[in-house]
Amino acid sequence: MRRILRLMLTAAGPYAPQFRRTLRISVAASLVQAAAYASFVPLLAELTHEPVDTGRAWLWTGVLAVLVVVEGALRVRELGFTYGYWHLVTEATRLRLGERLRAIPQQELARRAAGDLTSVVGANATAAATAVSTLSTLFVQLVTVPVVLGLMVVLLDWRLGLVLAAAVGAALPLVRRVQRSSNAGFHAVDEADARTASRIVEYVQGQPVFRATGQSGAGSPRLKEVLAHQHHIQSAANRSAAVPLAAAQLLVRLALVALVAVGAALVLDARLSPGLLVAVVVTAARFAEPLSMAAVMTKLFEMSEAALARVDEVLRLPSLPVEPGGTEPKGFELRFEQVTFGYDGQERPTLREFDLTVPERGLTALVGPSGSGKTTVTRLMARYADPQHGTVRLGGTDLRTLEPDELLRHIAVVFQDVYLLDDTIRANIAMARPDATDEEVEAAARAANVHEFVDRLPQRYGTRVGEIGSALSGGERQRISIARAILKDAPVVLLDEPTAALDSESELVVQQAVERLVAGRTVVVIAHRLSTVVGADQIVVVEEGRVTQRGTHTELLAEPDGRYARMWAAQRTARRWQLPASSARGAVQRPGESGGGRPSAASNSTG
Repeated sequence: MRRILRLMLTAAGPYAPQFRRTLRISVAASLVQAAAYASFVPLLAELTHEPVDTGRAWLWTGVLAVLVVVEGALRVRELGFTYGYWHLVTEATRLRLGERLRAIPQQELARRAAGDLTSVVGANATAAATAVSTLSTLFVQLVTVPVVLGLMVVLLDWRLGLVLAAAVGAALPLVRRVQRSSNAGFHAVDEADARTASRIVEYVQGQPVFRATGQSGAGSPRLKEVLAHQHHIQSAANRSAAVPLAAAQLLVRLALVALVAVGAALVLDARLSPGLLVAVVVTAARFAEPLSMAAVMTKLFEMSEAALARVDEVLRLPSLPVEPGGTEPKGFELRFEQVTFGYDGQERPTLREFDLTVPERGLTALVGPSGSGKTTVTRLMARYADPQHGTVRLGGTDLRTLEPDELLRHIAVVFQDVYLLDDTIRANIAMARPDATDEEVEAAARAANVHEFVDRLPQRYGTRVGEIGSALSGGERQRISIARAILKDAPVVLLDEPTAALDSESELVVQQAVERLVAGRTVVVIAHRLSTVVGADQIVVVEEGRVTQRGTHTELLAEPDGRYARMWAAQRTARRWQLPASSARGAVQRPGESGGGRPSAASNSTG
């Protein structure tokens, strides 16, 4: 419980002082409750005494009534936290998790499945708040009342106290066994639940692929496998605790029977009064009830501990470090100095002793084969992670000395795969500047050629775009992302080939929007179609994590044996590619069969 209490205090966050105060109130209420049960002893002793002393009987009745009222008042204050702060603790926990996810390196964030983090921020945060607001006070009551009542039974008659002590000694190992099995079991269950949540997110988002490959529905292999694993883990967790749980409850019942038997023998032997026996049995029953419940509640506590531990794990993830000595960038030139960077688990680094200078207010294009390190370069510019060796600078300032928010204030990013929120077009554009006016949002939309299609929509800028922008075409989504970048008005722009997946008509409109975005800014663009960057101030060829060529389009074509010239020739050849004649007639050619048409020149191209 010390471990769980520490986790509860962590989960309580800003409400930890109120949580501590509630625990103190719960202890006081439990002590008063135990005293109320203890007052039954003299009351029953008086009622079974001949003759009955009416005055003393009423006195103890009054004491019992006062204790019940005091306990009720304390419980009301206790419930004030349970019901008044539960939603506040839940909200605060989720906000702190969100802040932590914002502060950790993006590389760490990318390692974690979306469904896993959804489970932590959703179900685990709720379970953690429930543990703080409800289970904590219940645990105090389950421990405090039996301890006080057990001591009272020992004081009343040591022989009956020994019976209870023997029962506790026999039951506690079983409770501990339930605890250990539940602890391991519920951690496994929680991991299985997180894995299932991730697979369900994948299943929902990947429906087009699953349907096209015949793996949708109840027979989906990926979904079926993870659900079967979850069922197995849940069943194993429940079975492991079932026998010791039943044994512990049986021991408690047998202890009560033994207590009555020993007490009856003492009464028959005239060494214990019947009234005292009745009082002890009532007290022992109240003592045994929490002990019996403890075996059952252990599962709930361990379930909560698993949720608390997962929340705590995320809250303890280290923030992206900021080194001292940072200064405001003097201009917006980007420079890589002997940078070496490798992703976790990678044998060879993606970038090796990488040197590059991106001039201020110039357009630099990164080209090269897939996997050469182009995207990694732009990620390091936005401080996705820090290089293992070397330095990345903006305006002469080491990025590691800049606060992440300060760095990203200077950078706008337009990705090839656009992510839009399930919100209005206005809200998606205004993400770049939440305080922007409607006029400023519309001006950015006009500059990005968004206004022309928005104006045709019934709700115009109030139109919802659907999950991940599913209600819009690829070109429309891309234009909204460019409008977002224009509204941000950052001096540095990173572009990951924003036109690669578009048709010719959409490509032209998006290119016009990009031209307005990059004007007068420091621009780095990852280019797959070389024809889109022939006018770049410098084209940098990246191969196997190094810069192998640098120059203008004309200068690079002047090196006929260079990688750039070969890529340019391959892409020009690929544009002349056409389907073989047999395919045009509708025939399906199987792999290995000889087709009637001649292979095109592009069939052996690596472009």
